[in-house]
Amino acid sequence: MVIPPPDRPPSVTKFLKPYVLKMHFTNKFVSAHVIHTPTATVACSASSQEKASRGSMESTRDVAAAAKIGKLLSERLLQKNIPSVAVHLKREQKYNGKVKAVVDSVKDAGVKLLQN
Repeated sequence: MVIPPPDRPPSVTKFLKPYVLKMHFTNKFVSAHVIHTPTATVACSASSQEKASRGSMESTRDVAAAAKIGKLLSERLLQKNIPSVAVHLKREQKYNGKVKAVVDSVKDAGVKLLQN
Protein backbone atom coordinates (compact mmCIF):
# COMPACT_ATOMS: atom_id res chain seq x y z
CA MET A 1 0.00 0.00 0.00
CA VAL A 2 1.43 3.36 -1.02
CA ILE A 3 0.77 6.27 1.30
CA PRO A 4 0.67 9.59 -0.56
CA PRO A 5 2.73 12.44 0.89
CA PRO A 6 0.82 15.10 2.80
CA ASP A 7 -0.33 18.17 0.90
CA ARG A 8 1.55 21.34 1.79
CA PRO A 9 -0.36 24.59 2.15
CA PRO A 10 -0.02 27.01 -0.79
CA SER A 11 1.75 29.57 1.38
CA VAL A 12 4.68 27.14 1.74
CA THR A 13 4.82 25.78 -1.80
CA LYS A 14 4.95 29.23 -3.38
CA PHE A 15 8.48 29.74 -2.00
CA LEU A 16 9.84 26.27 -2.82
CA LYS A 17 11.92 25.51 -5.88
CA PRO A 18 10.00 22.98 -8.00
CA TYR A 19 12.90 20.54 -8.54
CA VAL A 20 15.97 20.20 -6.31
CA LEU A 21 19.14 18.22 -7.09
CA LYS A 22 20.57 16.38 -4.09
CA MET A 23 23.75 14.32 -4.18
CA HIS A 24 25.06 11.58 -1.91
CA PHE A 25 28.60 10.19 -1.90
CA THR A 26 29.83 7.09 -0.08
CA ASN A 27 33.18 5.34 -0.09
CA LYS A 28 31.91 3.01 -2.83
CA PHE A 29 29.19 4.79 -4.79
CA VAL A 30 27.88 8.11 -6.14
CA SER A 31 24.17 8.88 -6.36
CA ALA A 32 22.14 11.92 -7.38
CA HIS A 33 18.40 12.50 -7.01
CA VAL A 34 16.06 15.21 -8.23
CA ILE A 35 13.26 15.82 -5.74
CA HIS A 36 9.92 17.38 -6.70
CA THR A 37 9.45 19.59 -3.64
CA PRO A 38 5.70 20.29 -3.72
CA THR A 39 4.93 16.56 -3.55
CA ALA A 40 8.16 15.47 -1.79
CA THR A 41 8.76 12.66 -4.29
CA VAL A 42 11.78 11.61 -6.32
CA ALA A 43 11.30 12.83 -9.89
CA CYS A 44 14.48 11.31 -11.28
CA SER A 45 17.61 9.58 -9.99
CA ALA A 46 20.90 8.09 -11.12
CA SER A 47 23.46 6.06 -9.21
CA SER A 48 26.69 4.21 -9.82
CA GLN A 49 25.06 1.17 -8.18
CA GLU A 50 22.86 0.57 -11.24
CA LYS A 51 23.87 -2.42 -13.33
CA ALA A 52 23.56 -0.46 -16.57
CA SER A 53 25.99 2.22 -15.45
CA ARG A 54 28.47 -0.02 -13.62
CA GLY A 55 29.66 -1.72 -16.80
CA SER A 56 30.85 1.51 -18.42
CA MET A 57 32.79 2.81 -15.39
CA GLU A 58 36.25 1.86 -14.24
CA SER A 59 35.54 2.99 -10.68
CA THR A 60 32.16 3.68 -9.10
CA ARG A 61 33.37 6.32 -6.64
CA ASP A 62 35.79 8.76 -8.32
CA VAL A 63 35.30 12.11 -10.08
CA ALA A 64 34.89 10.47 -13.50
CA ALA A 65 32.06 8.31 -12.14
CA ALA A 66 30.42 11.43 -10.67
CA ALA A 67 30.58 13.13 -14.08
CA LYS A 68 28.99 10.10 -15.78
CA ILE A 69 26.23 10.03 -13.17
CA GLY A 70 25.55 13.71 -13.79
CA LYS A 71 25.35 13.11 -17.54
CA LEU A 72 23.02 10.13 -17.08
CA LEU A 73 20.82 12.13 -14.71
CA SER A 74 20.58 15.06 -17.12
CA GLU A 75 19.55 12.74 -19.97
CA ARG A 76 16.77 11.32 -17.78
CA LEU A 77 15.68 14.82 -16.74
CA LEU A 78 15.40 15.96 -20.35
CA GLN A 79 13.40 12.82 -21.22
CA LYS A 80 10.91 13.71 -18.46
CA ASN A 81 10.70 17.34 -19.67
CA ILE A 82 12.32 18.82 -16.57
CA PRO A 83 14.30 21.79 -17.96
CA SER A 84 15.71 23.27 -14.74
CA VAL A 85 16.74 22.25 -11.23
CA ALA A 86 18.04 23.97 -8.12
CA VAL A 87 21.16 22.53 -6.46
CA HIS A 88 21.02 21.73 -2.75
CA LEU A 89 24.39 21.24 -1.05
CA LYS A 90 24.68 19.85 2.44
CA ARG A 91 26.58 21.85 5.00
CA GLU A 92 29.74 19.75 4.63
CA GLN A 93 29.64 19.71 0.81
CA LYS A 94 31.78 22.24 -0.99
CA TYR A 95 31.63 23.03 -4.71
CA ASN A 96 34.69 21.06 -5.79
CA GLY A 97 35.66 17.52 -6.72
CA LYS A 98 32.74 15.13 -7.16
CA VAL A 99 30.09 17.77 -6.45
CA LYS A 100 31.50 20.02 -9.15
CA ALA A 101 31.72 17.09 -11.58
CA VAL A 102 28.03 16.20 -11.12
CA VAL A 103 26.79 19.81 -11.32
CA ASP A 104 28.95 20.72 -14.31
CA SER A 105 27.96 17.63 -16.30
CA VAL A 106 24.26 18.34 -15.62
CA LYS A 107 24.75 21.94 -16.73
CA ASP A 108 26.75 20.97 -19.84
CA ALA A 109 24.04 18.54 -20.96
CA GLY A 110 21.50 21.33 -21.23
CA VAL A 111 19.68 21.43 -17.88
CA LYS A 112 19.38 24.94 -16.48
CA LEU A 113 20.50 25.52 -12.88
CA LEU A 114 18.46 27.83 -10.65
CA GLN A 115 19.81 30.03 -7.86
CA ASN A 116 19.12 28.97 -4.28
